[in-house]
Amino acid sequence: MESIQLSHGAGGEAMWELIKVLILPAFKLKRIEDGVGLEDLDDASTIPLGDLEVVISIDSHTVEPLFFPGGDIGRLAVAGSVNDVAVMGAKPLAIVDALVVEEGFPVKDLERIIDSMSRTAEEAGVALLGGDFKVMPRGKVDGVVVTTAAIGVAPRGRTLKDNRLQAGDVIIVSGPIGDHGIAIASVREGISFETPLTSDVMPIADLMEEALKAGRVRTAKDPTRGGLAATLNELASKAGVSIWIREEDIPIRPEVRAAAEMLGLDPLELSCEGRVVLAVDKEDADRVLQALRRHPKGREASIIGEVKAERPGYVVMETLVGGLRVVNMPIGEPTPRVC
Repeated sequence: MESIQLSHGAGGEAMWELIKVLILPAFKLKRIEDGVGLEDLDDASTIPLGDLEVVISIDSHTVEPLFFPGGDIGRLAVAGSVNDVAVMGAKPLAIVDALVVEEGFPVKDLERIIDSMSRTAEEAGVALLGGDFKVMPRGKVDGVVVTTAAIGVAPRGRTLKDNRLQAGDVIIVSGPIGDHGIAIASVREGISFETPLTSDVMPIADLMEEALKAGRVRTAKDPTRGGLAATLNELASKAGVSIWIREEDIPIRPEVRAAAEMLGLDPLELSCEGRVVLAVDKEDADRVLQALRRHPKGREASIIGEVKAERPGYVVMETLVGGLRVVNMPIGEPTPRVC
């Protein structure tokens, strides 16, 4: 590896390889006490404090275009970090942000982004505690980059780590996949639909809260970069289990499927920004599913598969024609700069 490529920031195999080779070996202290740390490579990390764990996640957002059907970089930045804390089983409390803006960027567009961040933070029930603002010379940054860090709390030892899956667990996805990835790709490619297709970007802490109250959620993850394929491969690899899914049960909008086929994309690899994948104890799966469906953000939730002990590390899909297909970890996000 002589230089950094777009694929290194796309959430797939190339990015994880870079992290493991370049970043992990560089730091000696990677966790605090028994908290979740850098080497766990979960959605967020934790700091144990008495009976609680402070849960922290940080993301930089470089989406292009800045404004897209159903959202913008401001909504994406707040929801993305809040969701990473929520899927750890924590209650998000606050965010801090850093904005890097290109010289000459229109003030009205910045106002629009900040207003979107404000409204999304209010929807998520989090406070903006502070931040930073920088301006770069014209041409040195592409418009604006928004970095957000979210902070929440969870009972100590109760965080939903990626490696907690067990054979027999049921896999649930909270709604149709690929909406965000196709919404971005359709704008870039100039594709229009009879039915307007919008991004699914939204904070899901309230949805996670309902799922946790309904039953034993083993772990949860939001399928962002690399989509459902990357998420399931991460979970299977970390837990040393296999995940078996059924293609007919995976919710995908017809227009998303059609656009993906037109663009040569795999819907399983397309990013989502308002969905959650849950592994749930089999006995509680129906209760969790119904709790999700009662919530406005989870009405199209579906059970898509289960966890098995054999063939650890594999994700296997039963196709529509009855065959079996191994779902591999994507090399990178097929539509770069989606978040």
